[in-house]
Amino acid sequence: MSVVCFGEALIDFLSDGKNPESFTKFAGGAPANVAVAVAKHGVSSSFCGMLGKDMFGEFLQQELQGHNVNTQYCLFTDKAKTALAFVSLDQSGERSFSFYRPPSADLLFRVYDFDIEMFRTHTLIHVCSNSLTESKIYKSTIHALTQAKKHGLTTSFDMNLRLNLWSCLNHTIERLWHVISLSDVIKLASEELAFLNKHSHPEQNEDVTIAAILGANVKCLIITDGANDIRYFTNSSSGHISPPTVKAVDTTAAGDAFIGGLLAQLVRNNNKSKLSDNAFIKDAILYASKCGAFAVQKKGAFSSLPASSDIATIE
Repeated sequence: MSVVCFGEALIDFLSDGKNPESFTKFAGGAPANVAVAVAKHGVSSSFCGMLGKDMFGEFLQQELQGHNVNTQYCLFTDKAKTALAFVSLDQSGERSFSFYRPPSADLLFRVYDFDIEMFRTHTLIHVCSNSLTESKIYKSTIHALTQAKKHGLTTSFDMNLRLNLWSCLNHTIERLWHVISLSDVIKLASEELAFLNKHSHPEQNEDVTIAAILGANVKCLIITDGANDIRYFTNSSSGHISPPTVKAVDTTAAGDAFIGGLLAQLVRNNNKSKLSDNAFIKDAILYASKCGAFAVQKKGAFSSLPASSDIATIE
């Protein structure tokens, strides 16, 4: 049972919030964060993507390996540098990003770079929307999901939408729906659902978009809303779960900690067969919410992700 995460790994430079401001280097990137999160729960995990042949790319590979993530599907290029993100935090730990991308190495992963063996040796593949922002990396993402479906893998999509990474929004909705149609499990933040609803079903309420997502053969849709209740929907049930109450220091990897915990629980428990089990879904989301709550109390991405033993500290 194993998870592979495809997409970007990058360097988060996290602000100290002082004046003058200084930044500390952390390994990050949503799919890379999820790969580490899964590994920390004791589930076999791989990262697939392109890094720059530079000091930051080498640092990311070392960090992934140091957290027991398999990097055999992680490639290097000298045609572009590793992506950077400068992250500032407000008093509640909420983030604002300034990205140095494109051009960046992660956007250069092509269809022919995939090792077909990857799809034969994993149980689940996870992607995010940052690998949809340009045509060629979008095609690579779709290829990965299509091959995953062909080989019987469960497919997972955390939208993790960063609109400032899109040069224009002409293809955004079309590409998001394409990935949705190939996904078994989807996590959206409430503002991402609002964006999708506004541009897909204007002047209709969000229930229409939720129904459309489930109608695209999605087996489980999860909608997070910060410290507010988490909603979930399957074809046979729906409900909400209250996340733990904690003081947030840095929300950078909260969503990645959440989805990493969820996927680890899913892979441990027979994968797709559990996606129609309401009791399992509720328990898995509660566990995932504790993972997110643990992560927001620490700075950084990889460094803030919990292991299974850490979850016992969250009530």
